[in-house]
Amino acid sequence: MSKEKNRREALVYHAKPQPGKIKIVPTKPYSTQRDLALAYSPGVAEPCLEIAKDKDNSYKYTSKGNLVAVISNGTAVLGLGNIGPEASKPVMEGKGLLFKIFADIDGMDIEVDTEDVDKFIETVKMIAPTFGGINLEDIKAPEAFEIERRLKEELDIPVMHDDQHGTAIISAAALLNALELTGKKIEKVRIVVSGAGAAAVSCTRLYKAFGALDANIVMLDSKGVIRSDRENLSKEKAEFATDRKIDTLDEAMKDADVFIGLSIADIVSPKMLKSMAQDAIVFAMANPNPEIKYDLAIKTRKDIIMATGRSDHPNQVNNVLGFPFIFRGALDVRATGINEAMKMAAVKALAELTREPVPEQVNIAYGETRLTFGKEYIIPKPFDPRLISEIPPAIAKAAMDSGIAREPIDDWDRYKEELLQRSGEDNKVVRLLHTRAKMNLKKIVFAEADHLDVLKAAQIAHEEGIAIPILLGNKEIILELMKELEFEADVQIINPQSKEAAEKRNQYAEKYWLDRRRKGTTFYSAQTQMKKRNSFGAMMVLEGDADGMISGYSRAYPMVLKPVFEIIGRASGVTKVATVHIMITKKGPLFLADTSINIEPTAEELAEIAQNTANVSSTFGFNPVMAMLSYANFGSSTHPNAKKIKEAVRILHEKNPDLVVDGEIQTDFALNKELLQSQFPFSKLAGKKVNTLIFPNLESANITYKLIKELNGADSIGPIMVGLKRSVHILQLGASVDEIVNMTAVAAIDAQEREKRYKAKTGQ
Repeated sequence: MSKEKNRREALVYHAKPQPGKIKIVPTKPYSTQRDLALAYSPGVAEPCLEIAKDKDNSYKYTSKGNLVAVISNGTAVLGLGNIGPEASKPVMEGKGLLFKIFADIDGMDIEVDTEDVDKFIETVKMIAPTFGGINLEDIKAPEAFEIERRLKEELDIPVMHDDQHGTAIISAAALLNALELTGKKIEKVRIVVSGAGAAAVSCTRLYKAFGALDANIVMLDSKGVIRSDRENLSKEKAEFATDRKIDTLDEAMKDADVFIGLSIADIVSPKMLKSMAQDAIVFAMANPNPEIKYDLAIKTRKDIIMATGRSDHPNQVNNVLGFPFIFRGALDVRATGINEAMKMAAVKALAELTREPVPEQVNIAYGETRLTFGKEYIIPKPFDPRLISEIPPAIAKAAMDSGIAREPIDDWDRYKEELLQRSGEDNKVVRLLHTRAKMNLKKIVFAEADHLDVLKAAQIAHEEGIAIPILLGNKEIILELMKELEFEADVQIINPQSKEAAEKRNQYAEKYWLDRRRKGTTFYSAQTQMKKRNSFGAMMVLEGDADGMISGYSRAYPMVLKPVFEIIGRASGVTKVATVHIMITKKGPLFLADTSINIEPTAEELAEIAQNTANVSSTFGFNPVMAMLSYANFGSSTHPNAKKIKEAVRILHEKNPDLVVDGEIQTDFALNKELLQSQFPFSKLAGKKVNTLIFPNLESANITYKLIKELNGADSIGPIMVGLKRSVHILQLGASVDEIVNMTAVAAIDAQEREKRYKAKTGQ
């Protein structure tokens, strides 16, 4: 993607459909006059009076306890430098978004127009009663140290400068694990720190808290080694000044055990790396380009343990592993601050979590067979669903143990359950899809590429590395649209009706005719059929010239389905092809089936659909907890429609007793854990969160998913085809660009899974 095009897309993203990335939404009813009277005058007077009696009641009656201010003056923004408060606002809004999606914290950005330390501190102090916590962001050093120190002393709510402590906490956890792997002791290792800003100082202080010794630390700034005989050192630099008579990074790196990079790109040479001690630990965290490139570093030394700030290499030191969960724990016990004990607890919790077995969902997200604690996995992945349930409790307990928690937690099991409900799985499914698709690129046919939205989706898939697109359609139109979109990639474009495609078209026609010559198909009709995109594209997939196909943007579903069924056919052992929709709801993803194909399935067919849907859930890293839906609950009706569901459940229990499935059950009981537990405690679903719904017929499934989508604004991924011989997926008519991109990722992952199964079967 060109720099100008990337710039334009970033601007459009922030401007449309409405400016900015966050908004305020009501949390209480507001539809009636009574609601409004309670929300404002006169009802609002009552909580005001209660808070006037005791200001701590603000946590009980307002959103304060879940509200964090993301505050900056824009003096040190993201490597952009001192760009001012207004220009920093997109970054602060982005931080608010991360707070919400990872820890369900409401982050409100505040930009302060002053570089005066006293004025900044006074401003924050004056607005502090609004918030449960303060996240300081992108404030230049050394002012950042003074601002945080004084605010922590003068406020009774959690205050943290994430630029300092976020990187420190994550890298410290990684360092403890790297030392564990190498068998080295932190009090004995020699550490070189390149950089002397807020993050570098905070990192080094935290390493010292875990046992690193001053005598073993060398810190460098832009002038070289910070020596004790240098003049005009700031207080922070003087703290780490060395007595060693060395001046350069080259000298400092000799026999060093650990390199911590928080400076600039490409300052570490292979020669420097080779001069380090055995089992060197190198954290090159400069962004976007590290102090030494990852590939060069691991090529230079086989014994290295390497971490960077980049997501495209192992061991990403990513602040999102820390700040949302640290504030979550602090807010939940109403801590008066964030102290050293809490930061150290976060380090230990992250380090220990890495050593535990990794959930299958994480392996799937990163395309790994099995992530295990080792040189390429010394820190958790951002997709790890355990972060929300493990890190906040560690923070909360540390706050309680250190005496700064005003609302201690008594029931830890209940607290962890509440955290899981905040986990934001709804936001992670799409990220998981895209990340996994990128791990093993597949060739995906776009059968309607001369439609602008389809081509736009193909462009995104190509530029984001989700798939290798093959474009079918009128070549002249496609090229014209590509010019309009600035889609400049060298991608394959095929018009099945063109002379250029004649040879391949005839090959496909002959194979198609041989397969269907006893089903009324003539060779002439086969040739005619292969001029049609969906037939040509399906044959590409069947013959291995492509890995998958998506179509259906401009044609009714049955029109696309027919040639796909005829050419691709069912997989071995499958009697019914079906479709699954993933609905991205606020309560997490819901897998719904069958939403598009089978009108009135029998009990046996429902059981097969349910099993195949369970496989889809597992493919995307979710353990299926499945409700077989009906208008009746557990034998309350003897109507054939209800008995059909009951029989399907019996078949599933008999064939797959480990599958968590039950019914017949009404939808509200299936989705309401408390209601189900109170009325039907005997059910296999009791006490569990249902994530998969199997409907009795097509009518109910199709109506339901469209209702959820339109009334609740839920995103959907689907229809995902299950039971075909190859990876072909048919879009809903008029699908959006995002929906097409997501289905491209699905098609790619489907193809990956088929390849894995084939290799396992053939021993390749």
